[in-house]
Amino acid sequence: MEIEVIDGMKAWRQSHPKATLREMEAELDGRLARMRARLLEEIAASSKVVEWETGAGPKCPACGKEMNKRGKEKRRLKTGGGESIELERQYANCPHCGVGFFPSG
Repeated sequence: MEIEVIDGMKAWRQSHPKATLREMEAELDGRLARMRARLLEEIAASSKVVEWETGAGPKCPACGKEMNKRGKEKRRLKTGGGESIELERQYANCPHCGVGFFPSG
């Protein structure tokens, strides 16, 4: 990923030889935000909360009871840098109070 950003910036700079420092910074910031989002998505996908065994799942944030699996679903989120990422997680619901939950990982 890092090499992709560096090589991309070098190519961009060659095609924009009169770019100002501000323009270079904006281009770099956009590329870094995309790289950050991809890395964040990969790290979140490898999290232990992607799957859980009975007795080891998340607890209900409302009542503290163990949540039940409700099936996997995808969720699109925005990073702090404004990029979209997609996470697939096991949704859960509380058998006691009915609260739904999507573990953040």
